[in-house]
Amino acid sequence: MSSKDNETRERVRALVREVLKNVPPEIEEPAKNLPQHVVVNSMQDKVNREFDRDESAKSLITEDDLRGLEPGARLRVADNAKFTPLAQDIIGEKQIELVKKQPRVASIKVQTVAIGADHGGFPIKEQLKPYLEGLGLKVRDLGTNSSDAVDYPDFAHAVAKAVGDNQNDIGIIIDGAGIGSAMAANKVPNVRAAACYSVALAKNAREHNGANVLTLGSGQNSFEEIKEIVESFLTTDLSEDRHRKRVNKIDNIEKQYSR
Repeated sequence: MSSKDNETRERVRALVREVLKNVPPEIEEPAKNLPQHVVVNSMQDKVNREFDRDESAKSLITEDDLRGLEPGARLRVADNAKFTPLAQDIIGEKQIELVKKQPRVASIKVQTVAIGADHGGFPIKEQLKPYLEGLGLKVRDLGTNSSDAVDYPDFAHAVAKAVGDNQNDIGIIIDGAGIGSAMAANKVPNVRAAACYSVALAKNAREHNGANVLTLGSGQNSFEEIKEIVESFLTTDLSEDRHRKRVNKIDNIEKQYSR
């Protein structure tokens, strides 16, 4: 091999070394922390649930209410719920566990409720009665008793009179909008009726205005929303002196025109 060839080879080697010097070193990627073993517990949600079905809004449990429940299922019922004979048999055969809903007596500020509705509010009234009874309240139903057309002032008057005469602690009236019943109820002495469409309004009506009659619109809220509104009304009370002073002024206005 000639010296010229050696020189050429050395130049090539030098060039390769120069190129390699400018190539960044390969960074080794760290191994990904992949799970070694995945445990899927499909029963976790079921185990954590307090009950499998909630029928606590009903005062009477029938076989239809138990349909589809698996053996050993947990059924939530009102503390004072009653059962049909066939329902009792199914509960025994399937060993269904009854989880009784305890009324929040400590937080509820009243014991008795007068309830009434016109034809538009009748379906809601029928749903609301067992819910109130499930809370441990004594419920007095003043009608109406069907979906046949009636006049809302008659039932608003009956409920308001029961409250104004101190026969019941509070009243609940349901018509289509709740406004007309509030107007009628407020004509009765010692009644402060408030139409409420939200939890915040129900709380304010009780805490700030000392409302003792709640009027609801069957066409304004779902039954679930109505339950929340009613609960807020039941668990709030007129407490602060500044609010009592203002409510007394409302009552004094009424007295001026009732002489």
